[in-house]
Amino acid sequence: QVRLVESGGGLVQAGGSLRLSCAAPVSIFSINNMGWYRQAPGKRRELVAAIARGGGPNYADSVKGRFTISRDNAKNTVYLQMNSLKPEDTAVYYCHADDLLRVVDYWGQGTQVTVSS
Repeated sequence: QVRLVESGGGLVQAGGSLRLSCAAPVSIFSINNMGWYRQAPGKRRELVAAIARGGGPNYADSVKGRFTISRDNAKNTVYLQMNSLKPEDTAVYYCHADDLLRVVDYWGQGTQVTVSS
């Protein structure tokens, strides 16, 4: 079972920054979209940002202008730079990737991001 490996969560004050990283096995060459979802307590999991191989990024309205997603295709790695963090950004952040060849989705184990006011 393929599991994406995440890093970079933590505790930060409002207005601060964090950078999340997520790596898929480099042997999987058929990954297309990579992105980040988040889930706050009592809420549904929601898309934060995603980027396709060779494509542009997509962002949730709530993070536009504050978060930046990028990827390194050679390393099968995606990054999420989060600036101007707000308490409402507090959630568990999950990395996601889809595999066009195998028609499956991969997920990370989740990393906690907590923003204090």
